[in-house]
Amino acid sequence: MSAQRILVVDDEDNARRAIATILGEEGYEVAEASNGEEALSRLADFSPAAVLTDVRMPKMDGLTFLKKAREQGSDATFIVMTAFASVETAVEAMRAGAENYLIKPLDANALLVVLGKALEKRALTREAETLREQVRQRTRFHNIIGESPLLQAVYDVVRRAATTRATVLILGESGTGKELIAQAIHQESQRRDKPFIKVHCAALSENLLESEIFGHEKGAFTGAMARKEGRFELADGGTLFLDEIGEISPSVQVKLLRVLQQREFERVGGTQTLKVDVRIVAATHRDLTAEVKAGKFREDLYYRLNVVAVTLPPLRERKSDIPALVNHFLEKYSDSYGKDVRGLAPGTLQALLSYDWPGNIRELENAIERAVVLAGGSELTTDDLPPVLRGPRPTGSSPSSLIPGATLAQIEREAILRTMEMVGGSTTRAAEILGISVRKVQYRLKEYSAEASGKPLPSTEEEQNPEAEATSE
Repeated sequence: MSAQRILVVDDEDNARRAIATILGEEGYEVAEASNGEEALSRLADFSPAAVLTDVRMPKMDGLTFLKKAREQGSDATFIVMTAFASVETAVEAMRAGAENYLIKPLDANALLVVLGKALEKRALTREAETLREQVRQRTRFHNIIGESPLLQAVYDVVRRAATTRATVLILGESGTGKELIAQAIHQESQRRDKPFIKVHCAALSENLLESEIFGHEKGAFTGAMARKEGRFELADGGTLFLDEIGEISPSVQVKLLRVLQQREFERVGGTQTLKVDVRIVAATHRDLTAEVKAGKFREDLYYRLNVVAVTLPPLRERKSDIPALVNHFLEKYSDSYGKDVRGLAPGTLQALLSYDWPGNIRELENAIERAVVLAGGSELTTDDLPPVLRGPRPTGSSPSSLIPGATLAQIEREAILRTMEMVGGSTTRAAEILGISVRKVQYRLKEYSAEASGKPLPSTEEEQNPEAEATSE
């Protein structure tokens, strides 16, 4: 491993050289600068891991140097050196981003200890960032977050269906991410470089929906001042996503059926037959089989749409994905609102796992956004959550204080929940750290959720023995 680089900045030549000698003997690669201005020019080419800088220097003092270095994007760890009389200035430097400070005259042992701890913290921070990125990559599929078995089954269907031109029907409750699945199908297909056009069928009246989908000719109806191309024409060569397909009227159903059967249509008020090459992906939260039986949805259209069906599980059935989703929304809204909220206080994850989320991912996202807005610290507490999610106030006990008098089950619960928080919700990574199977982690999360909600956990042979691995892949 190459030696870590340290930049020493001090206008006192003897002091600077003495520090450089000590660090060099410890195996560090050292560069020197006599003031902040000179040091600023060295940052880009030397790229130090840490900077030891005096506060009071000519041309550019250490505090100004620190601020300008941060403005230029330097991620070096800063340690300021100051005489006893200017400790307040050192504290100000720490508020500006310095990691620590040393009082002159320096003690060599103290210098090495402070520098070693600062570099160790920097290494851990970088390792954590790398781990978070690995977790994000492992738990995402085209911006869909989760690695539960139910979601993995959905990914498998999407990958296999996407490469064909088959019509896909996405089923699932509101808020489960049906539009993201539609986009994933498009991105996995050979049409990925062509348009992806969306129509929200429930948001438009019958006449407007027909005009939006098929287009219209000038004068076709009052207000039709010019010809308008419909979404089918705009999506030619690509994918047309018809969201909430269960809401369309019988007359629009007939016209849509013709397009699916013959790949042709006319604009509203027009006579010219148009042909397009469009892949249809439709979605609905309704039970279309029940709608067909009730006479509200055409049976022939249903079978044309339901060539490949993708059913998205509700969030209450894949609660092992909640930690990863929470971590994603924490990062998203912390950055959006300029707040430094990066984790969950004890008890918060349990509260999130205990709720059934009737609004699914959309409701979870809204809850985390609200919590980030209201958060007063770096961790979300149960008090930051919506009232419906608040359970008993957390005791704030640490894993070490839990052990005396606790059962093995209680210790296991604490270990699993805190590890899931640490790794950003990846059950795979948590299982690796804890030395247990992914299946057991997922089962325990379901178990904790069921206990908190007072609902019995389904008892199957597989779940009774969560450590059992499949005998064949």
